[in-house]
Amino acid sequence: MKDNDLGRGIDRLVEVMARLRHPQDGCPWDLEQTFATIAPYTIEEAYEVADAIERNDMPAVREEVGDLLLQVVYYAQMGRERGLFDFDAIANTIADKMIARHPHVFGDESVASAADMNRRWEAQKEAERMHKAGSQGGVAGTLDGIAPSLPAMTRALKLQRRAARVGFDWPSAVPVFEKIEEETAEARQALASGDDDSLREEVGDLLFSVVNLARKVDVDPEQALRAANRKFETRFRRMEDALAAQDRSPADADLDELDGLWNAAKIHGAKNP
Repeated sequence: MKDNDLGRGIDRLVEVMARLRHPQDGCPWDLEQTFATIAPYTIEEAYEVADAIERNDMPAVREEVGDLLLQVVYYAQMGRERGLFDFDAIANTIADKMIARHPHVFGDESVASAADMNRRWEAQKEAERMHKAGSQGGVAGTLDGIAPSLPAMTRALKLQRRAARVGFDWPSAVPVFEKIEEETAEARQALASGDDDSLREEVGDLLFSVVNLARKVDVDPEQALRAANRKFETRFRRMEDALAAQDRSPADADLDELDGLWNAAKIHGAKNP
């Protein structure tokens, strides 16, 4: 690609979005969209990017990243229409932020390792958060700035990481296992009591503790659960296929038979990962 070709793709996309949102000649559906209605699509597209990456499907990554970029261009166009910001303002804001957070690249500082860089990155983010709170006449709390709209598991991980930065953390993974056992026992008690509200609370505490375990052993809980979902889906489909060969479905089998088919699917998966 020649230097003078850089930006042509994004310029074209920005023009396409402007046309779609043209008050007279645009698309009726696109004209009806708002920041609030587009937000769910942005979340969906981000997950589809992650899924394509996990499948190592590079053509799909290219397509899904394009879909995600479309969301940014959508916001930029709506911002421009309201006189708030445009795509250049969005791009320049993040460029300024990256320059400020990488003084070892754009300045005279140096870093010893990726871990050192990560510590500096978090320190810079913390400084920005404190500055923002101060400019608004307040004091930043440890957990401020963690979006409530994040998926619950992701938000739990961020809350735990933020608390750990100020020393509120288990010394190792061992006591977290004990906490999981404690929460499991409390969930059992809540189930036996018949108190649905208590059961919901205890199950939430149990899930929070499992996320904490993942954090302590350096496992991304979201990725781990997605992998477990894929494994479950693969095994269940094998079980269905085995029954379909007999012109049957899972509803036609009892639990003992299903359990046997499930174990066979596990063995098949171990031999044919």
